Amino acid sequence: MSTPRPFSIAVDDAVLTDLHDRLDHFRALPDSPRRPSSGMTAAYLAELVASWRAWDWRAREAWLNRHPQFLADIGDSTIHFAHLRSARADAPALLVMHGWPHTFALQLDFADLLPDFHVVVASLPGFAYSSPYAAGPVTEVRLAQTMHELMTDVLGYRTYLTYGEDVSANVNDLIAGSYPDAVAGILVTHSHFPSREERQHLTAPDEIAFFERLDNWGGRNGAYGHVQATRPDTLAAALNDSPAGLLAWLAEKLVEWSDTPEGDPRAVETRISRERILTEAMIYWTTQCIGSSFRPYYEGADQPDRMPPVEVPASVHIQRHEADYPEALARRFYRDLRTFERLNEGGHFAAAEVPTTMADRARWLAREVRAL
Repeated sequence: MSTPRPFSIAVDDAVLTDLHDRLDHFRALPDSPRRPSSGMTAAYLAELVASWRAWDWRAREAWLNRHPQFLADIGDSTIHFAHLRSARADAPALLVMHGWPHTFALQLDFADLLPDFHVVVASLPGFAYSSPYAAGPVTEVRLAQTMHELMTDVLGYRTYLTYGEDVSANVNDLIAGSYPDAVAGILVTHSHFPSREERQHLTAPDEIAFFERLDNWGGRNGAYGHVQATRPDTLAAALNDSPAGLLAWLAEKLVEWSDTPEGDPRAVETRISRERILTEAMIYWTTQCIGSSFRPYYEGADQPDRMPPVEVPASVHIQRHEADYPEALARRFYRDLRTFERLNEGGHFAAAEVPTTMADRARWLAREVRAL
């Protein structure tokens, strides 16, 4: 365990020159007949590539660096995090974790809305500026331990609130379930899923129907996860060599998983601006972390067979892509459920898509547990 050391993003000029050269030689996709779920559209990708080529990265880099960032050694990984301290010394601490395919940067707008908190926006091991674990698999239990050690042993917070999305949703639950003495409350937009074995014993019609719908959706739209779990290195070789390919792979999911109408991929920018999309692509490109970001998919960071129930206060806000999630599931798992809500807006990337809404929910939880 190490003392945090300051960190600033500084992309070398030669990296930018190489990137611009590759984008200059982008081979646009030819038009072809499309099915609704066939992937990134040629026209929108061409727009994004042109915007990336003309984009002022240095201005965005400066914006990112206005958020104090640090590195700390935890176990066999170096963890990167932004640490936005409140002017109030006794403000509550909030851990914010991303998933895939986003990075810490996509959650900074949310963090900026919480000056009454000490906000820690962490990069998971192998993402952005955090190094991968040097040995052993990436599991959710291990990720939970690393994030807990960051908040307590490294930063010295006696108690904290926690929030996670996507890959870190189960990590969020595991932190709250495993370290109840340190977690004052848990904020949730991806509510707990029972394990595959546990789902075999469900009897409530709405619970069975929910998971049948998800399985049906995954069968049509889950190719990305299957490839990342079975042929990650082959895919990473292609994406690490082609910025346009990388951009298409990342942006497709931002389009598909955000709370926007189907049909026009540009609608994603009503939730996640083009600059924020390009920021994600730029971080993946310049850190060459796309391959290590696949590790949770093929090294075991899927849901444990059984997770400890969460006994600490929980505030659950169901994002739109899981709008039919049964409330009874949440009440069985979160034993001290203070509120259950179905969001009117906001999809998979809720903290990024509706940051004001989620900042309000974080404040409500902090007041509820008398931390604010």
